[in-house]
Amino acid sequence: MSTLSTRSFGSLDGQEVTLFTLQNRAGVEVAIMNYGATIQSIRTPDRDGNFADITLGFDTFEEYLAEANPYFGAVCGRVANRIDGAQFTLEGIDYTLAANDGANSLHGGLKGFDKVVWKAETVDDGVCFRMRSPDGDEGYPGTLDISLVYTLSEDSTLSLHYEATTDATTILNLTNHAYFNLAGHAAGKVLDHVVTIAADTTTPSDPDTLILSGEIASVDGSPMDLRVPTRLGDRFEALPRGYDNNFILGESSGPVVRVTEPTSGRTIEMETSEPAVQLYTGFFMEDMTGKDGATYGRFGGLCLEAQHYPDSIHHPNFPTTVLHPNETYTQHTSYRFGTA
Repeated sequence: MSTLSTRSFGSLDGQEVTLFTLQNRAGVEVAIMNYGATIQSIRTPDRDGNFADITLGFDTFEEYLAEANPYFGAVCGRVANRIDGAQFTLEGIDYTLAANDGANSLHGGLKGFDKVVWKAETVDDGVCFRMRSPDGDEGYPGTLDISLVYTLSEDSTLSLHYEATTDATTILNLTNHAYFNLAGHAAGKVLDHVVTIAADTTTPSDPDTLILSGEIASVDGSPMDLRVPTRLGDRFEALPRGYDNNFILGESSGPVVRVTEPTSGRTIEMETSEPAVQLYTGFFMEDMTGKDGATYGRFGGLCLEAQHYPDSIHHPNFPTTVLHPNETYTQHTSYRFGTA
């Protein structure tokens, strides 16, 4: 059974920000704060038993408030990823969102769920975070109630279980935006990480705006084919910006993504109920100072963002992200940390 400790991490507008640290008997630690339901650190052993923090982030709460923070470890919503033109039509009504990524809306807008202090309570082996997003929040319709439970198991699996309900029809697509570097958060680029994704198809996007075309394309013969273990750096000649792509996952009763870092031997195995995962390798990350004085920069971490397809509201052929008042949104995603 995981143990839980807490400490004050700061405050925002009179609301206490608390850091909750889960630890299992193997010594694996996960620290999560109630600001943005954000993963602040994950400490795991390498193949020799040496522990390191494998997620990028900051030492102080104030640093998370900086505009340069690229969503380190946070929950993104109401709608993760991009919405074309920062607008959509739902049940005959037009909605306008904040254009915070060129002409498009990204990760929920100017004040998405990553910038909210959530309520928190302890549960068995974890913490439950809750928040209410009011009708009209960042332009989205409906009052939305969300819960997210993080648990850490004895086999070093970090599980995220989301539920949400709404009082009016809305759209919802939640994800977590942790940046992993299995060599250690301060180790530099993730080019040597070896990635496998069980995806036969992907959703092509415009190379400049990253807005999807609506097409579903086979990965055969392309740099998107990660069905066998692939060193990331080996694909960057063909992909100078690295990966920021949505992979359509096949049905699986086991891991759909596996990542290995050969020097440390650390691994991640990811399972999810979501139909897709966004692999992002940090091209847009600016040079900045992170935890322990480390310098972070381009390709310094990789994100495994479980999600529905981006911009689904504009593509009827994609799985829907519409949530009705008589429905409950659910998502279960887990990351199992190990060594090889």
